[in-house]
Amino acid sequence: MTDAPALDRLACLAGRSWRVDDLPGGLTNRNYRVRTDDGELDVVVRWALGDATLLGIDRDAEAANTAIAGAAGVGAEVLEYRPELSLLVITYLQGASLEDTDFADPGVLTRAADASRRLHQGPRFTNDFDMFSRQASYLRTVRANGYPLPAGYDDHADAWNDVRQALQASPRRTVPCNNDLLAANFIDDGERVWLIDYEYSGNNDPCFELGNTSTECGFSAEQVDAYVEAYFGIPTRADLARVRLQALCSEYGWSLWGFIQAAASPIEYDFTGWGTERFEKAVATFRGPGFRRLLEDVVDG
Repeated sequence: MTDAPALDRLACLAGRSWRVDDLPGGLTNRNYRVRTDDGELDVVVRWALGDATLLGIDRDAEAANTAIAGAAGVGAEVLEYRPELSLLVITYLQGASLEDTDFADPGVLTRAADASRRLHQGPRFTNDFDMFSRQASYLRTVRANGYPLPAGYDDHADAWNDVRQALQASPRRTVPCNNDLLAANFIDDGERVWLIDYEYSGNNDPCFELGNTSTECGFSAEQVDAYVEAYFGIPTRADLARVRLQALCSEYGWSLWGFIQAAASPIEYDFTGWGTERFEKAVATFRGPGFRRLLEDVVDG
């Protein structure tokens, strides 16, 4: 692997021989599974790529929050962090990365909700995350660099502000959140689910976590209801509305991530399509017949 990271400079691998396998996934990094020949070490090395500042990624916070989640028993343990090499070494978790279709299994859905709840009940992270601030920052980045946006993105600025006001009218206590729980970031061993990839982690509204997962994993309306019930037990109308509005926040905000990546990432991937898909989901909700009812329910429900 001529483009492999500097594994020989890692302290945990010093004096050992090892073998390396590429792991799939990763749109801002490459991941490698490294196993020592003595059988004592089985780790994942995350090699960060691209300009993290464009995407608002704080690598120090990522490493610290990964360690916090690991110590809380929700994620992998951090073994070594080498920012000068853009490397983070974590323990390899035995289990399978989920796919969107796996959530059709009620057991998987319940375990995933339980993992999110355990993370949210754990120690606070070192930083905060707010999608309204993130979206504004991403929009400034797009405009400052002349990156293309989909036609009509700014048409929804007023509705976006309405969402912000509705959510702020009945704020929730922030908790440690991953904020990027797409299916592949759930590792299921059949008994419990672990959470990985804390690039965008920070203390946030827990309903953003649930809404982000529901839209990233393509949940049906019935699955959203079941997921919220698995998390809350007996959700209120406001809980359900808040999760659905936060799913909209995920779509509208993260879509800009895709357009930035399309212009700046060294990774070959259809980031434009990725961003457009999320933007179109957001537009469907903004223009949908139930939008105003969600704004009302999140405050009055």
